[in-house]
Amino acid sequence: MSTATTPRQVTEVPFWFGTATIFRREFLAFFTTPVAAIFMVIFLVMSGVMTFNVSRLVDPQGQAALRGFFNWHPWLYLFLVPALSMRLWADEHRLGTLELLTTLPLSMMDLVLGKFLAAWAFASVVLAMTFPVWLTVSYLGDPDHGVIAAGYVGSVLLAGGFLAVGSAVSASSHNQVVAFVVSVAACFFLLLTGWGPVQSFFKGWLPPALSDLLAAISFLSHFVDSFVRGVIDARDLVFFATVIAAGLWITGLLLQGKRRR
Repeated sequence: MSTATTPRQVTEVPFWFGTATIFRREFLAFFTTPVAAIFMVIFLVMSGVMTFNVSRLVDPQGQAALRGFFNWHPWLYLFLVPALSMRLWADEHRLGTLELLTTLPLSMMDLVLGKFLAAWAFASVVLAMTFPVWLTVSYLGDPDHGVIAAGYVGSVLLAGGFLAVGSAVSASSHNQVVAFVVSVAACFFLLLTGWGPVQSFFKGWLPPALSDLLAAISFLSHFVDSFVRGVIDARDLVFFATVIAAGLWITGLLLQGKRRR
């Protein structure tokens, strides 16, 4: 007597478990890749050089502060964060493992969110390694620790915004170099629109509403004008949350389209 076998149905794992699985895999992988090591070394070295040799830890009034330290972060992230994000999906395309990932019992959001959170967590760990700078400025004077804490919060959100843009670009490319260059260009645009000279240039020939819109979408204005000054405004939190959500949503759409093809 023969028994008929029925194929097993593959069901998706719970959302939190799938995201946690991808997060753990990707986060640990960062510590074995040369790009991540280069990111860590360059960011820490350049942060120290710019802080102690270029910027002032003590202002003319004798107040210790880390404003100069944080002012350099957007420009360091401009090149370093795209170096992290370029491998998120372009590397999967190059190695041909994207098809394998999409056959796992994981939702597309598991994959997108898990990879993004792993890269964001790694960038946050590297940022936390600059804590001795905070200790140094505390030794030199009596800084406003609330302002410094706000700067760190803003820096984490800034890195997340850059990563979300880079994730979407990486999902659209099969080449890591192309993904890096396009990500740098996109992030550079989002920085320049909030830079004072560029804003003055736009106000000279653009309608006020359009020039104000360009300033409003700038990473630089939301970070430098608020967080670096110690202000945690709900509007800035919503801005970065929106950028991150939009970047991940576009990433998911691009990957879904490629999976259907």
